[in-house]
Amino acid sequence: MTDQPRRRLVLASRSPARLGLLRQAGFAPEVIVSGVDEDAVTAPTPAELALALAEAKASVVAAKPEVKGAIVIGCDSVLDLDGEALGKPADAEEATARWKAMRGRAGTLQTGHCVYDTLSGRYASGTASTVVRFGEPSDEEIAAYVATGEPLYVAGAFTLDGRSAPFIDGIDGDHGNVIGLSLPLVRRLLAELGVVITELWTPADEV
Repeated sequence: MTDQPRRRLVLASRSPARLGLLRQAGFAPEVIVSGVDEDAVTAPTPAELALALAEAKASVVAAKPEVKGAIVIGCDSVLDLDGEALGKPADAEEATARWKAMRGRAGTLQTGHCVYDTLSGRYASGTASTVVRFGEPSDEEIAAYVATGEPLYVAGAFTLDGRSAPFIDGIDGDHGNVIGLSLPLVRRLLAELGVVITELWTPADEV
């Protein structure tokens, strides 16, 4: 055992779901929002777009002087439906149309991940993909869900751990990825950088 201080972990996202996933898994990340203009980032496919956004967010935050020495995690999610990348809907009307298009079908939730080690200046990135099978909510159920405002703040206009959970029949792949972050992928990316994920855990007596 060494007495080296635990590395700081910074989440380059304002997503409360991602923060919650990391905390539940034993981490105590700081949150620093990148401010990246997501509309200015383009890519040929939804998976590549999610990855490009994650890399952009992580690199912007990693370049900030106040995070020197930290591990930075950047993520971004889009829903791939028929090859179209669907992020957060612009308004209630778009959210309603989105749900009517998704019901009874399946889409792929693509989440780009980028882990940046500011000590070495190296980063590793990858995309996690999870198939989501949507149920068939009625027009009335869709209207009630959209009225809650929840779908306006999440990629694909749905959440697996929120009010839309009854309208999702199942998934094929990583559950956490649909919520916003794939912990298994984060572990593999950290390993590529020579960082052992358990070394970033918060000690039990600090929880």
